Amino acid sequence: MMTIRPSRPVRCAVRRRFAHAPAVLVVAGLLLGGCAGQASGPAVGWYGAHGGVAPAGERIYVCHAFGCARKTAFDFTPRRLATMKRILAAGAASPEDERKAVARLISWSEKEIGPVAGSSGDIGGYDLHNAGVPGQMDCIDEATNTTSVLLVAARQGFLKHHKVTSPVARGFFLDGRYPHATAVLRETASGKAWAIDSWPEANGKPPLVQPLDVWFASRS
Repeated sequence: MMTIRPSRPVRCAVRRRFAHAPAVLVVAGLLLGGCAGQASGPAVGWYGAHGGVAPAGERIYVCHAFGCARKTAFDFTPRRLATMKRILAAGAASPEDERKAVARLISWSEKEIGPVAGSSGDIGGYDLHNAGVPGQMDCIDEATNTTSVLLVAARQGFLKHHKVTSPVARGFFLDGRYPHATAVLRETASGKAWAIDSWPEANGKPPLVQPLDVWFASRS
């Protein structure tokens, strides 16, 4: 197991990213207006902008401690890949079935990752008092990790009805909502984007799966 630790004190992802109010005022309108477009971008572009490390082969780098402050290597071994394939094969009949299978996949993967990254006790939802605690995850961590798992599945050819796109964000305080991010899948036939949001629930629970436009309209 390899854990990458920060060289500077860990800060809450929300405070760190929105500490400079003037900068927020300048970019908030642009970001809010561009969220829908983000869903069509390549997923790998997310990592460099948010402190993550993109998957390499069957290895992902699990973000935790809020804002990808810590990263722990996790390998999808042949046994794990076989389980991943079996879970997603059960949803091959239709896009709807595949999204249900994806929810089961993320639930299973979090249980597998938990003992390696120390995240088995990660709690869901807004939990600022645990910012920086190893094994606890904010929405940046969750969106990144879910995307990494889905990228491994896609590269293995296990996704039949969706492609993985970049995570997206909503809420900039100015609109009365806390900042929040989610992983995204785009249905290949219809082009419709879907939020795969593992942040609201505790480790190992199925993520929220809903149309991305509905997710954008929701409040954290």
